[in-house]
Amino acid sequence: MAARWEARADLIVAGTGVAGLTAALRARELGLRVLVVTKAAGDDGNTRWAQGGVAVVMEDQHDPGDSVAKHIEDTLTAGAGLCDDAAVSAIISDGPAAVARLRERGAVFDAKPDGLLERTREGGHSAFRVVHAGGDATGAEVERALLKATVDGRVPLLENHVAVDAVKTPLGAVAGLLVLDGNGVPGVLTAPAVLLATGGIGQMYQATSNPSVATGDGLALALRAGALAADVEFIQFHPTVLYTGRGARGRCPLVTEAVRGEGAVLVDATGARVMKGVHPLEDLAPRDVVAAAITRHMALEPGGVDDHVFLDATALHDMASRFPTVHAACVSVGIDPAVDPIPVAPAAHFACGGVVSTVDGRTGVTGLYAVGEVARTGLHGANRLASNSLLEGLVCGTRAAEAVAADLAVGFIAPVRAVDPVLPTAPVADRDMLQRVMSRYAAIGRDAEGLAVVGSVLDVSTVDKQLESRELVEDAALTLAARALIAAAQERTESRGCHVRTDFVERSEAWQRSQLVRLTPTGQPVLADPVLAEGVA
Repeated sequence: MAARWEARADLIVAGTGVAGLTAALRARELGLRVLVVTKAAGDDGNTRWAQGGVAVVMEDQHDPGDSVAKHIEDTLTAGAGLCDDAAVSAIISDGPAAVARLRERGAVFDAKPDGLLERTREGGHSAFRVVHAGGDATGAEVERALLKATVDGRVPLLENHVAVDAVKTPLGAVAGLLVLDGNGVPGVLTAPAVLLATGGIGQMYQATSNPSVATGDGLALALRAGALAADVEFIQFHPTVLYTGRGARGRCPLVTEAVRGEGAVLVDATGARVMKGVHPLEDLAPRDVVAAAITRHMALEPGGVDDHVFLDATALHDMASRFPTVHAACVSVGIDPAVDPIPVAPAAHFACGGVVSTVDGRTGVTGLYAVGEVARTGLHGANRLASNSLLEGLVCGTRAAEAVAADLAVGFIAPVRAVDPVLPTAPVADRDMLQRVMSRYAAIGRDAEGLAVVGSVLDVSTVDKQLESRELVEDAALTLAARALIAAAQERTESRGCHVRTDFVERSEAWQRSQLVRLTPTGQPVLADPVLAEGVA
């Protein structure tokens, strides 16, 4: 099926989260014609669900002794040896200016009577440096401000249009996107630059903190376009999502890490501390440590409970006002956090890897850029430090827009004639089956036998289908992302960060390197020779 309609711009941005909208607004300021496209409503992405805040060390607004250098150090520690030092330094250092720009665009953060911003602390941070809005509704405020600025700035937004495939020139450069509108009618968005800001892959698992749109569309599109991916085996599981019953599916309410930052502790059904003696920071250890500890503890079935633990926040006297989103979620399931421990369990949260890109969003494919959770800049390494994600979106969104403008100015990218696109055909697995086997065998604890099971199930159950609907685009993306993850996880015979191998429990210095993934000509994800990545990022 060929495209039936077309629109043109200088820059197409796919995604309306913090990274995509920040890029679109900055590109508009630079005089570019920008078109933003999203497969759902503008505010349906993952950004609005971010609770904790933005990790940033602002001048004259930080703990005594805290600094940008300390924030960089904490990020590198959490990343377990796989961060790119230069990327970490660049992004963290740009953080204060990025937050200042966001506030200029209308975002309102929680402030003290003296006007200074309130700050909290989350796991892995050595200081109180996480600024927040609405108590625990930071993402919602960031999304509100950016969407309003987009409307005020007259940046056009195409809602309910799903990106299917990259449109390419005969020489392989990306020159636009093939999309389906809300009625399934294919069209082409033509531009010399396409910026992917499509978010993560949380819907690969049965329980996740991510909304239904987090299906890995951008990762799959980039791989099919010839880009490399890296660190895809590192999926961060948030230690504490609200446990709503055995077999919970889809997006589960998040219980922000900041609740522990302000004094709550994890306990089991007998009242014993879960994190006691596990890590020097105990309940404020990095997320991979806490999630793995909870998983191990549940396996012991303390008090007969094997699928959740509890977060005791009864000592927090202002829970309803400080954490209104968490409080409301608890009340909705009959929990009063003032008197009842909150039942919690780990759930899929954040993809630490993705499309290999620079901090300026450039990938190895001319005309294709990537920012936010879909991108792998090297900031997160093997495990993301809490509240670095909104920061990354703000910084890299701005830098990517400036990179596109610079590349257009020097003629590195330019409007060109693209090959007439047709809807692609791709392997598609049943989503329910995929989520079940990934949750069972490729979540926090993995081993060779279980990973082989996932690979076999995917091999025998996928069917090649033309991607003629949003559901098929999403299911094909999840299938490709799962296969890429399995390939990388099988090869990495160690435990590092949020990749935990129960058959290789130690970290190995031989594995202090990232693995690259590419597609074969037949569309199969395979590990790439590292030499292919030279000069990419």
